[in-house]
Amino acid sequence: MKDTPDIAQVASLIGDRARADMLMALMADRALTATELSSVAGVTRQTASTHLSRLVEAGLVVMSQQGRQRFFRLAADDVVELVERLMAVAFRIGATQVRKPVGTPALAKARLCYDHMAGDLAVSAFDAMLMRGWFSARPGMLELTPTGRLGLEGIGIMAENHDTGRRPLCRMCADWGEGRQHLSGALGAIILDHVLTEGWAEVDAERRVLRFSDDGEDAFRASFLLE
Repeated sequence: MKDTPDIAQVASLIGDRARADMLMALMADRALTATELSSVAGVTRQTASTHLSRLVEAGLVVMSQQGRQRFFRLAADDVVELVERLMAVAFRIGATQVRKPVGTPALAKARLCYDHMAGDLAVSAFDAMLMRGWFSARPGMLELTPTGRLGLEGIGIMAENHDTGRRPLCRMCADWGEGRQHLSGALGAIILDHVLTEGWAEVDAERRVLRFSDDGEDAFRASFLLE
């Protein structure tokens, strides 16, 4: 008899509130310490360490050591995609929780969410692209339209070069702001790379905040927002 996947085991690990909060915090593609993750989850450092040990043992999180500090990050892209999908379903069915405001105005404006852009600018850009008809959105599905491909080509982004099937081209990802979504998937990563390559913004040393120059923000808005 062949072994079958034990999804209940994975679900039970993610289903704990503290562990779920830690996994969502690690979506920022920044390695965090147990102390930082304990603050995010609202538990003691000892409890956070116990949770993290279980996540590492299960292969959902990996740990690296720098000096006396231990840092944690999501283990692989399939874990990122799993958390993204769960966040999207949670928003769709109204399973939300009241969360603390994003720490600083800069973090609220533009930041990393794993390998794509999040924050107010990302949400506004996604809303504008939807209004332009660049995407066809249905429950559980987001598709780039021919209009969207042409619009991206006008900016200098050739989406078909990255539509390989190995990763969804476009997907909605829940932003920290309640009831809001930004663009993820391969296209979300491509747009972030375009922003950085054009020199519109830089990632600060904390690997979370995207700091746009005045000219860079103007260029981003002109390309993606209805202004």
